[in-house]
Amino acid sequence: MKLTMLGTGHAVVTECYNTCFALEEDGKYFLVDGGGGAGLLRQLKRAGLDWREMREIFVTHKHIDHLLGIIWMMRLFCHHIAAGRCRDEVRIYGNGEVISILREMAGRLLTRQEAEQIGGKLRLIAVDDGERRTVNGREVTFFDIRSAKDRQFGFCMELDGGGRLTCCGDEPYHPCERPYAQGSRWLMHEAFCLHSQADVFKPYEKHHSTVKDACEAAEALGVQNLILYHTEDTDLPHRKERYLSEGRNYFSGNLYVPDDLETIRI
Repeated sequence: MKLTMLGTGHAVVTECYNTCFALEEDGKYFLVDGGGGAGLLRQLKRAGLDWREMREIFVTHKHIDHLLGIIWMMRLFCHHIAAGRCRDEVRIYGNGEVISILREMAGRLLTRQEAEQIGGKLRLIAVDDGERRTVNGREVTFFDIRSAKDRQFGFCMELDGGGRLTCCGDEPYHPCERPYAQGSRWLMHEAFCLHSQADVFKPYEKHHSTVKDACEAAEALGVQNLILYHTEDTDLPHRKERYLSEGRNYFSGNLYVPDDLETIRI
């Protein structure tokens, strides 16, 4: 399985794209979030990925830096379906609030012919806390992360050999996620900034964590591989080395701080 980080930044970055990524296995893709707009299409193109292959999509929550790119995907797919150029279903998962927003925005922003495709080959699927679905042949469990802001879901994907890949969304790990995160082979966790710069970026005011916080949580959970994302963008040329330098003081497993468009073998 290959993970492509289409974007690695927080909501208002300008030097990289908002956090979203795609998991690919055997030519099938699972797109998670869409960033803040049509920039998603540019990132997919730059990564050598075809938007038409993104037929399984999950939106973690309603914030504009995660949701608005999905509207562009819906527009393209609806047009594609209406023209008879899409044979397979496209499925977009999210909690009830996310699905309601996507449905309303489609009705207001897409053409009538495009919007009429929703409910046909383009399916908007509301998932509940703890709900299991089969996505590209793998069991995926969606779970509520108990966000301090708006309702937000993460997911846990079963891997070969009994391992798991767990995505905690874009807020700090919450104890309610332990059944999914504990002992995960791979954990994806936000890290707004270095702990040494918490007084500058004030992550706690935004319900985010530092590199140190994320690494300490992963260490306590017995995680093997930790991926940090959803960061600030003030010094991208040195972000990786600086985050790795701080994080390795608190996490003994394999630590990854990917750049936009970087791929990781899962």
